Amino acid sequence: MLTKRIIPCLDVKDGRTVKGTNFTNLRDAGDPVELVKRYSDEGADELVFLDISATHEGRKTLLAMVERVAEAVHIPFTVGGGVTSVDDVVRLLNAGADKVSLNTAIVENPELLSAACERVGSQSVVAAIDARQTNGGWTVRTHGGRQETNLDAIKWASEAVRKGAGELLVTSMDRDGTKAGYDLALINEIARRVSVPLVASGGAGAKEHFRNAFLQGADAALAASLFHYSQLTIRELKQYLREQGVPVRL
Repeated sequence: MLTKRIIPCLDVKDGRTVKGTNFTNLRDAGDPVELVKRYSDEGADELVFLDISATHEGRKTLLAMVERVAEAVHIPFTVGGGVTSVDDVVRLLNAGADKVSLNTAIVENPELLSAACERVGSQSVVAAIDARQTNGGWTVRTHGGRQETNLDAIKWASEAVRKGAGELLVTSMDRDGTKAGYDLALINEIARRVSVPLVASGGAGAKEHFRNAFLQGADAALAASLFHYSQLTIRELKQYLREQGVPVRL
């Protein structure tokens, strides 16, 4: 059985790691490079590094920051934010990222997803989905959660995989920063329909939340504030998961 992955997420704005609730009320969480060093030492399986205001501000992800992260750690990491072309994907991979996450740009132009996968391979392309509950289902939000769409999140997840995405990063905006637990129904609905790895995001607040996400079909679980503010270490979490019968790399 494949091991389940624990992935700290660093939302970066103006060169600093930040964290909020439901994508708002951001507060400082430290220097991103210092944090990634800590997480690497603690046993993180991967990292996700998101320039959260790049798309909203109409600029590109900071390549220099990506290069600094690549120099600081030797575990895989994904980069996203402001990616609008295949050339952007190539630049980020050349700067040291292992995978590139696309969100707004592929909602607006799904063929960009296919083109990126053809150019660099599906294994390097992540389709990120920011989902919000609406009328008994979930719809996709873009531009860092600021803009609504009429796109059904479950259908879009399946379409993204058909377009070539090698992994899905699914964030529940309703749960983001609440520490109330992942949206298990959302995870299950998508996991049952796709064949690629699913990274659950939004709502981690306790060790059992990770276990619950894995039981619903997540292949990896992402968290931010829980790790940033040292409320739980990755080592403690993995020890708990192993005791619960969840396969993890210690």
